[in-house]
Amino acid sequence: MPTVKPPEKDIVEVPEKFEVRVSDNLKKALSFIVDNKGRLNDTVLLANDSLVYGLYEKENFQPLWCAQENWSPLGDSLYAFIEQSKEYGLFPSDYHFRALAGIRNKMNGDSIARKDAALWSRADLMLTDAFFLATRHLKLGRLDRDSLTMRNDSAVNNEFFTEVFHLVRHTGNVKTTLHDLEPKHTGYDSLKIGLKFFLDSIQSFKRYTYINYPNKDSASLRHALQRRLFEDDIVPSATEPIDTAVWRQALMGYQQAKGLKPTGKVNENTVNSLNNTDWEKFKRVAINLDRYKLLPDTLPLTYIWVNIPAFYMRVVNMDTMVMESRVIVGQPKTRTPLLTSNVSNFIIYPQWTVPYSIIFKEMLPKIQKNVEYLNKENLMVVDKNDSIIDPYTIDWSKLSKNHFPYLLKQRQGDDNSLGVLKFNFANKYSVYLHDTNARWLFSRGNRALSHGCVRVKEFLKLADFLVRADTLKYHPDTLRTWITRQEKHTVWGFPKVPIYIRYFTCEGKSGKLKIYEDVYAEDKVLRERYFADKSIL
Repeated sequence: MPTVKPPEKDIVEVPEKFEVRVSDNLKKALSFIVDNKGRLNDTVLLANDSLVYGLYEKENFQPLWCAQENWSPLGDSLYAFIEQSKEYGLFPSDYHFRALAGIRNKMNGDSIARKDAALWSRADLMLTDAFFLATRHLKLGRLDRDSLTMRNDSAVNNEFFTEVFHLVRHTGNVKTTLHDLEPKHTGYDSLKIGLKFFLDSIQSFKRYTYINYPNKDSASLRHALQRRLFEDDIVPSATEPIDTAVWRQALMGYQQAKGLKPTGKVNENTVNSLNNTDWEKFKRVAINLDRYKLLPDTLPLTYIWVNIPAFYMRVVNMDTMVMESRVIVGQPKTRTPLLTSNVSNFIIYPQWTVPYSIIFKEMLPKIQKNVEYLNKENLMVVDKNDSIIDPYTIDWSKLSKNHFPYLLKQRQGDDNSLGVLKFNFANKYSVYLHDTNARWLFSRGNRALSHGCVRVKEFLKLADFLVRADTLKYHPDTLRTWITRQEKHTVWGFPKVPIYIRYFTCEGKSGKLKIYEDVYAEDKVLRERYFADKSIL
């Protein structure tokens, strides 16, 4: 037999009976909610219905956030947290904020509403559900776990959530208890500070049309683009047909105003600029705060951190950044992989064995056209026995991806693609950190230029750091002498240093928010998967 839906109103005229009737309404509402997959009515849908039910059952269905026709101090604190939750990279709409704000305003201005036990019970349920969901989001984030995730979340179960609630009730401090769930990383704290500055600097969020690009449906793309341009008063109508010449002029005007190439045509740069609204920036911060929640609670005392979108490498020792370097990372079509490993050694004057992927995609067609390409690129051909083969004795026209019994190796030296130094760390992608013979590329703004490996501008400083504890054997002058003499050496024996290659497009710098280009469109993918339909409140 289906559970009877609880009443929308239950006015209590006798104050002594108020909490009893709220309790009765809680019990009826929860029974109905559990039977209806979390839904009470059109405005109340609990994300954690079974968890909420379990807590109230243990509490004998007593209200948790209100008492005697008033919000309790704990209820006031939780409501304030939800209202300010954007400062944590959270969305108030996830925590029933609109409905709770409506109830709160109604109770403040309507003496009858204050006596409505059904209304109080709904508010209590939404606050409890909001508390559990905020706990989950602050502790675990909203991104799916994958092979790169470095957290063990086995202890985060229903018992964990109820323990957090009891801790809040014991301490009476919602904000501190929830804050203690967040990652303990300097970068996370700096990003939150930058987010606070960002939020304080804007009046309010305005909702703009988001343009999906590229879009195979050209009509849908044009309609979205027209709505978006209308929102900025660039075109006269959001729906009426626009003459081609007017359309082109409108686009050119926008492109010129934003410092883009004025083509008058829709392109990726123009769409990215139109999508770069304050609300979309907030979503990107939310994504990046959640990326920290995939890391372990604490990082090692010493580690190397490569941030792909920022094009930098940092070395941290004893919680202090001891060096920073510009880096060059993989192009979007040959991405630098995200990984965790340990730098175990480095090689002075390394020899580059060209990956087959590069041979077949780039080099073989050029060699088949002109064998002299090998000499130009300082490449030698070796067989499976590592014997050097005269390239002019090979019929290159008969070689292909399915038949290529050779390796291509680049002779060591200053013109080697690896430069004069290569840092090794175990990984399944065959990537590493290294110097480069194209050092002028470090001056570029967008440095997504490599085949996947990470080129390091300050490679010598990194080498000095790795061997810093053994100055007798590896004095800085020793490394430089080997390089000057073009001597090949493999340097081992230093403690392995963890390396994290990650993808963070936002960070806090000097108290402000800094946003980097989404070079691999990772933010775009996560936005569509998790945050596309989020509302402002």
